[in-house]
Amino acid sequence: MLENIFTLLMLVLLQAVLGFDNLLYISLESKKAPESDQKRVRKVGILIAIVLRIVLLFVLVSIIGFFKEPFSFLTGGIGDILHFAFNGHSIIVLVGGGFIIYTAIKEIWHMISNHDLEHNVEGGDGKRLKSANAVITSIVIMNLVFSFDSILAAIGLTSHLENTTAAFIIMAIAIVASGLLMLVLADKISSFLAKNRMYEVLGLFILFIVGIMLVTEGGHLAHINIFGENIVPMSKTTFYFVLAVLVIVDVVQGRYQKKLLKEQAAKNK
Repeated sequence: MLENIFTLLMLVLLQAVLGFDNLLYISLESKKAPESDQKRVRKVGILIAIVLRIVLLFVLVSIIGFFKEPFSFLTGGIGDILHFAFNGHSIIVLVGGGFIIYTAIKEIWHMISNHDLEHNVEGGDGKRLKSANAVITSIVIMNLVFSFDSILAAIGLTSHLENTTAAFIIMAIAIVASGLLMLVLADKISSFLAKNRMYEVLGLFILFIVGIMLVTEGGHLAHINIFGENIVPMSKTTFYFVLAVLVIVDVVQGRYQKKLLKEQAAKNK
């Protein structure tokens, strides 16, 4: 009993830590919906994702070998230049990572581009809004991509449990608990970003790093070898270190900018 409780606590902590980047994506993506629908979009997206995560958990437990074994038709190479052995897991992670990188770059480009100033649409900042259903779909799909690794990690953490039914129930409870936590925090993070627009840039660059992390992990899972060098995945430790550096740089730059503005104001008096 105590072992099951300890495993559950570990899983909830794991899901919470790994869910940070997912939560950031949800907060940024929900801003593409009409303002009146943004809160509902976040809640509905997360609730649907919780249900689908449990379905995904059941599927992975049942056919986990399918995602780990390389596909014969996607195994091979080009001389000494490139070698690969794609499996289901690697394809999902690579596609998800690539999409996140594309999204981050597109939003960063949108921020520095003046194109939409000439074609302003609903939303005072010139953003092109998507329908609520389209945003919910994006949130649910990316939530599943983000949850893929966390579910596999959860399966690994519960592999020592002899009772497979108990292990499944523990993992399902951890998924629901982390989902409810995301439900509580999503509005708070979105509200913070709305009041502090400058942190959107930081959030997008963090999302960009998340995409790189997923692509390197997918390349490693696919055993991609380029010119004799294997793709090495970015570790979580490296990711959090880069995240800390980005936050520190952003804070220091913000304070330095305020100092320069004060000095400029003093000179103009």
